[in-house]
Amino acid sequence: MSKFDRIHLIVLDSVGIGAAPDANNFQNAGVPDGAADTLGHISKTVGLNLPNMAKIGLGNIERPQPLKTVPQEEQPSGYYSKLEEVSLGKDTMTGHWEIMGLNITEPFDTFWNGFPEEIITKIEEFSGRKVIREANKPYSGTAVIDDFGPRQMETGELIIYTSADPVLQIAAHEEIIPLEELYRICEYARSITLERPALLGRIIARPYLGQPGNFTRTANRHDYAVSPFAPTVLNKLDEAGIDTLAVGKINDIFNGSGINKDQGHNQNNMHGVDTLIKALNKPDFKQGFSFTNLVDFDALYGHRRDPQGYRDCLHDFDARLPEIIENMGDKDLLMITADHGNDPTYAGTDHTREYIPLLVYGKSLQGSGHLPVGHFADISATIADNFGVDKAMIGESFLDKLL
Repeated sequence: MSKFDRIHLIVLDSVGIGAAPDANNFQNAGVPDGAADTLGHISKTVGLNLPNMAKIGLGNIERPQPLKTVPQEEQPSGYYSKLEEVSLGKDTMTGHWEIMGLNITEPFDTFWNGFPEEIITKIEEFSGRKVIREANKPYSGTAVIDDFGPRQMETGELIIYTSADPVLQIAAHEEIIPLEELYRICEYARSITLERPALLGRIIARPYLGQPGNFTRTANRHDYAVSPFAPTVLNKLDEAGIDTLAVGKINDIFNGSGINKDQGHNQNNMHGVDTLIKALNKPDFKQGFSFTNLVDFDALYGHRRDPQGYRDCLHDFDARLPEIIENMGDKDLLMITADHGNDPTYAGTDHTREYIPLLVYGKSLQGSGHLPVGHFADISATIADNFGVDKAMIGESFLDKLL
């Protein structure tokens, strides 16, 4: 019999809590040695007021220096720790896949100087459209359409760009390049980026509408991912007939593998919280696992190096935490974590190799306090332990420590 009827995992995308021991092996391109610390530097530079996460134990997590403006609780309401990454990478897919029990020993490819001419030429030949060469580099998704959207409207060329993640993104004005055509081109790009020297995690269709100076990305985004290379705990749960609910881009990250109840994409973080709360109250979701990703921290503020916006985004989530808890069942367990760092005060615009925080709360828990510092995959090992399925490649359960 399961200790908890349902477990809910929320990934605050990129909310790292201090440089990992091997951080200097994962420095941003052209950046000298330095200690990234997403939560630490936000709290130090612009302040943080996170009373609800602090109550569970956020300020109590072991750090070289305590988080400024996030108090330590004498009697936290939950369990807390930080987790270290084993896999070789600091991207979204690597982080999430390891959280679900995989060890990624060969990182995906990233292209800081843009994609090689061979790939661009193949896409041109397949699509019958030219590619805007000047956009072929790491770029902000909104900036790239501001800069090249007017040209695309005039010429019908493709806007292909990348980011700190191992992704190839194609932006297209829906009135210039129809969605069906954009999706077909992305499917082809997926087919030619499945092995080195261009092993990419995702191909992303980025449609937008509007006029020069007022472009807006639409909700018709579509991700073309690769499936995990080995069974994850999601697969173990699914095979055992246990509900696995995905909120936000989780379904894309795992290419649907192991997910049997996808709740769809988030319009923004608050929409994602709304979707999770609706899922918590579904009459047919009595037992199982929900997996939520809230990406705004990373996409809107981390990559854009906006500590104030990042802080406000954290405040918004923290304010909704009591509502999430209120809608949990008496035998539910909540875990809050991250997938990597993205220090908005750091040089460059890439992710940062950091520990991730772990907060654990349940209404039925009688105890609280510090959990041992472990690894990302300990989360999925604990989930597997609770539901009586095998863990994946790596991870050690801490279920017996939750009293």
